[in-house]
Amino acid sequence: MKRIVDRLPQTESERRIVRHLVIRDPNCGVSDEWVAPEMIFCRQLESVVLSGVTDTSDKTIVHLARENSNIQGLDLTGCKYVTDVSIMELVAKTPPLQWLQLSGVVLTDASVSAIAKTFPRLVELELNDQPLMTAVSVRDIWSYSRKLRTLTLARSPQLTDSALPSPIKTLTPQPSGEKPLPARPHTWLDQLPPLILCHTAIDLRVLDLSHCPKLTDTGVEGIVAHAPLLRSLALAGCPNLTDKAVESISKLGPHLGNLILAHCPRITDNGIVSLARSCTELRSVDLAFCRQLTDMAVFELASLERIHRLVLVRVPKLTDNAIYFLADYTSSLERLHLSYCDRITLKSLHHLVRTCKRLVHLTATGVPGARRTGVGRFSDPPPAGLDPDQKSVFRAFSGPNVAALCKFLDKEKLRREQAEAQNIPFIARSDDSMDLY
Repeated sequence: MKRIVDRLPQTESERRIVRHLVIRDPNCGVSDEWVAPEMIFCRQLESVVLSGVTDTSDKTIVHLARENSNIQGLDLTGCKYVTDVSIMELVAKTPPLQWLQLSGVVLTDASVSAIAKTFPRLVELELNDQPLMTAVSVRDIWSYSRKLRTLTLARSPQLTDSALPSPIKTLTPQPSGEKPLPARPHTWLDQLPPLILCHTAIDLRVLDLSHCPKLTDTGVEGIVAHAPLLRSLALAGCPNLTDKAVESISKLGPHLGNLILAHCPRITDNGIVSLARSCTELRSVDLAFCRQLTDMAVFELASLERIHRLVLVRVPKLTDNAIYFLADYTSSLERLHLSYCDRITLKSLHHLVRTCKRLVHLTATGVPGARRTGVGRFSDPPPAGLDPDQKSVFRAFSGPNVAALCKFLDKEKLRREQAEAQNIPFIARSDDSMDLY
């Protein structure tokens, strides 16, 4: 099975035997005008990745759909010139696909519904960055794509709870009597009935609904009821979610391994306590910008035996007590992000890097204690896009730099003890010297 990466077939022999065409590097020099003819001559393709050909056009996809009867998967991530026209041709001509990645390809409900109804064997479907997609087509995905294992719908601002399975299983008649006046005028999207499904998505393992700002606790409750075996759930940037949503997520129990709840400002310690005590197999938790959380939430997360990644960026109520507790009770921790946690001191970070033997990455950007003399030289280089002020506070320690930082802080602690024993002022050094002066 011939696989060609970041180039096009160069001979007739390659065109006959190529099965997988992968072009991910946008700097490889391949453009749409060269890809389109190859879709006619390469007739045995099983998978095509064109995310590196950002000017991919409808013409190329139409040729692919018409000439390749063995195609099983297609990745058009970021191909902004692809439209409903070629997607409809793909739906009409190709055999049932097994995976389809269309993030950044702006589609309408008609195309999304056609994909769901025509490709029942889909295992992976990526539809991120869809400003025109509404609940109407997403309901068809839940209804017809029953073999999905991965579904990503991030940054789709039109999605509401009506796009998701309802937590109720049957409709109950409304009690008679005078109906209250609506709080605001309703649109036809608001009047969609609850999506009551007779089946459950027992194969679904990965779901991403990040930055869908209209989602509420009810939608999350419906997701958990319909997909009880989720392993990875991303709900970052959903500001309406509260502890009730976290309690619903807790029903996933030991099946859940990865959870992202960043930028959900209404979540409190109560929800995290329920989560940590129910989802005991969690390995990665992202709670960045959850400003109401305190040390209590970290105490509960530290009890998780398999936790290896924890993101606590800009959680301002965290103190050294949380870091000491993590260091003493979370031996599995490998990656910790603590940027802009203003109350954390260098003393607790020293205890952390000295105690957590598996720690391979620590971010402490904006932490006042990390700006101490000499600490910055162990940091990774700052990204190129930062301004001078941001670069000055950037602190990220990876790999051997974590051990080097620990060794440096051990030396400085010993120097401080020696200075106190000799009753002389302690002066911090930025080098590795043990001299007190």
